[in-house]
Amino acid sequence: MKAWQKDQEIINNAEPCYLIDDNEQFWEEQNNGPEEAQDILTKIHWHSQVPGSRAHESICLATIQATENKGMIVEGGMELIEKGYEAYDKDDIVTMHKMETAVYNAVYNAKKDEESPYWKQKFYDTFEEYAAAVKFPEVRDVDIEGSLDKFIAGWYGQIIGGAYGTCIEGYTGRAIKKKYGGEVTKYVRKPNTYNDDITYELALILAYKEHGKATTAIDIANEWTSRIPTGWSAEEWALNNLKVGILPPESGRYHNPFNEWIGAQMRGAVCGQIYPGNAYMAAKAAWADASISHDRNGILGEVFNALLCSLAFTKKDTRELVKECIELIPADSEYGQVIRFALEQCETHDNYYDAWLLCEKKLERYNWIHAYPNAAIEVISMYFGENDFLKTLSICGGCGQDVDCNAAQMMTVFGSMFGTSVIPEYWTAPFGDRLDTYVRGIKVMSIKELAKDTQEIALKIK
Repeated sequence: MKAWQKDQEIINNAEPCYLIDDNEQFWEEQNNGPEEAQDILTKIHWHSQVPGSRAHESICLATIQATENKGMIVEGGMELIEKGYEAYDKDDIVTMHKMETAVYNAVYNAKKDEESPYWKQKFYDTFEEYAAAVKFPEVRDVDIEGSLDKFIAGWYGQIIGGAYGTCIEGYTGRAIKKKYGGEVTKYVRKPNTYNDDITYELALILAYKEHGKATTAIDIANEWTSRIPTGWSAEEWALNNLKVGILPPESGRYHNPFNEWIGAQMRGAVCGQIYPGNAYMAAKAAWADASISHDRNGILGEVFNALLCSLAFTKKDTRELVKECIELIPADSEYGQVIRFALEQCETHDNYYDAWLLCEKKLERYNWIHAYPNAAIEVISMYFGENDFLKTLSICGGCGQDVDCNAAQMMTVFGSMFGTSVIPEYWTAPFGDRLDTYVRGIKVMSIKELAKDTQEIALKIK
């Protein structure tokens, strides 16, 4: 059957409705909901606050910042931003809509800045190009069947890190220390398990449960569109692309200014969990998953965390681990340069904060949700964490930036390395065995059952 034939079938079987004085009501019902939803979305693109920490965000401003970070010139961009902010202050929703469209158009038509150092790096556009540039270690034997405790610890680590960090994300380390009188070594308010970061890892788990080793980026993307109601930055842009049929890897590349932000990096650990001890396959799985919403250095961010978690199953020292994984990211990529700079600061300073301050200064032009400053924090937390749960966690908090993403990923790595015995009960007691999410169909889960599912996937695809 052709489309026109189906259309004719529908119209030929349709009967006129007998309506009495409800035409106006029908129009209002059809339009009021979408109008309100669009207005809310546009307003939060101009100004919003992170749900957990109330930190400031402006997607409109960040769109220009992210584009300029990638070596482009956005002509007239800041003038549009000022007009949009003025409209926001006046609650002029019509002008806000106009200025948002104008900002995205300016970004879409941005011109290459030939003088930008961004263009001096080597770009890796495919997994094959990346894999050819590094030397993966041989697959290391992991007793997956006997490692359930590590899978449980990994998921608890992620949930703890997310709950700890979501209350303080979006601020500098200085602001956090001033507010809380030093290092944050406890939950600063009653924790919960809701976190947008974990959502995408659950989508990957669902895809692998169904498709096993044959899982593709498109399989995972289908879980996104069917399970995840909304996204932010790169994930929002990717979801918009997916919904109109633009599939990976184009969904991560096409008109997505945030595709080198933290969104892929924040979900890499799960790829290491499903391929423990197998760096090559963990990296390959991460590349596919990241391509849904990210590109180039953004994809390398997810690969880095996948490598950390995969090899964590085979090591007992976080400093040794991070050094090995840095070598598996090409040195001629910008991402590779960032994490090597962070390691250099670690090796030439006696404490984490002095090392971080130099990274913070070098990376100051990047948004706090960008992959780079947060990748530096990951390196620093692994280097100075001294194989101690609380110290590693508090370093993630002490550096600031996107704390929940960093803490969640690094504590997954930590749990995968040491198991549940190193996690004090204080950190797990508020959750018990319950994980609350906003993923369609699995809004309440058992953490231990999720760990078992992850272990079973790892066994299945080994």
